[in-house]
Amino acid sequence: MKRTLIHNATIVNEHTRKQGSLVLQDGRIEEILTDGRPLLSPCDEIIDATGCLLLPGAIDDHVHFREPGLTHKADILSESRAAVAGGVTSVMDMPNTVPQTTTLKALEYKQALFRQKCLANHSCYFGATHDNFELFPQLDKKRVCGIKLFLGSSTGNMLVDDDNALRRIFEGTDMLIAAHCEDQRIIDENIAKLRAADGPDSDYSILRHRLIRSAKACNSATRKAVLLARKTGARLHVLHVSTAKELTMFTGDRWNEKKRITAEACVGHLMFDNEDVRRLGACVKVNPAIKLRPDRDALREAINTDRVDVIATDHAPHLLTEKAGGALRAASGMPSIQFSLVSMLQLVEEGCFTVETLVEKMCHNPARMFHIEGRGFIREGYNADLVLVRKEPWTVTKDVIQSKCGWSPFEGMTFDWKVETTFVNGHKAYDKGVVDESKRGEPLWFYA
Repeated sequence: MKRTLIHNATIVNEHTRKQGSLVLQDGRIEEILTDGRPLLSPCDEIIDATGCLLLPGAIDDHVHFREPGLTHKADILSESRAAVAGGVTSVMDMPNTVPQTTTLKALEYKQALFRQKCLANHSCYFGATHDNFELFPQLDKKRVCGIKLFLGSSTGNMLVDDDNALRRIFEGTDMLIAAHCEDQRIIDENIAKLRAADGPDSDYSILRHRLIRSAKACNSATRKAVLLARKTGARLHVLHVSTAKELTMFTGDRWNEKKRITAEACVGHLMFDNEDVRRLGACVKVNPAIKLRPDRDALREAINTDRVDVIATDHAPHLLTEKAGGALRAASGMPSIQFSLVSMLQLVEEGCFTVETLVEKMCHNPARMFHIEGRGFIREGYNADLVLVRKEPWTVTKDVIQSKCGWSPFEGMTFDWKVETTFVNGHKAYDKGVVDESKRGEPLWFYA
């Protein structure tokens, strides 16, 4: 069996930073050579990692790879290319595809597609509706990462806004419930006020998007979800928190098994504020909307205070033609997974948080919270999901973009860190600008 030595890296893992080497064999981490520990036997391949940080591969708990049914804009292969090019080795896909992943048949079909096509390790959420909670006990908890709940507008019948249905969902499973929290009633009221003033056929400036999908709408829905979780004891994970006020609803405890209510911040909300919306327009139109600079800064600080437990992307590609229009007509969502790790390393350079904290939020905590077996840490016996990054300034150009949609809001930005090599189960899925499609990732497995 081939043995690979990653030699002389700075290993960042579990709040430590050590100079050392790793031996990889049969897809796993065989040896960790730090503190003078010698190499016991020769290796077939030696990778000189001098000057590089060696991190666990990032785990993105929030992606939309668009397959099945929306493959004109993205597909599993194209978006997993973007993932591994960005140092992301595991992904969890959302259910609002065509068909929606709200039946057991649709779930099995999507899982089969991911096994066939995905270059990263993978799992799929099961989508909650008003009336499918009776299916929850039939889900395989070792294979399904969680239940996705939309408390805001969504595709088809995936908006759940009935209080009785919500209670049944929260009481009906001990699986993690990942919630999109925006109050649709408030959103509709905001739209009605604008239309009453400007006419029913009006579109509005992208700058109005944060007034339509307002902070009040986010705060109302998040409060409802948190109160329900407290009453029922459910495991709640609030996705893409976007306001400073929402952060007050979460404790500042570091993640542990007793922490039942957790929060996610997404790269877009950590990188951009309303001035960037003014500059980039619909390219950074997302739901929930990007808010003001004080909200962005509060989210950055919440990474340090543990009110935010996970950093993810909400990677959601659209064609540029679908991004045409204003606050009502332009599609919401942006591709971001390829540049998530380097953009967060940029915030490390700016002093927002440490690289050790970044690793906790992008690698360790997703593995802990979702109970992922054998990933998220650099430990002997664990799967060799790893990324080498090097400090080397570079600028994002269109030719490096891997997402099928062919554009990025990060185009033209210069980053101080670059992903050099990504290992998925010991395989070099990405190396110095080249994606290797010869091997597929593995399904994620979850312990009880």
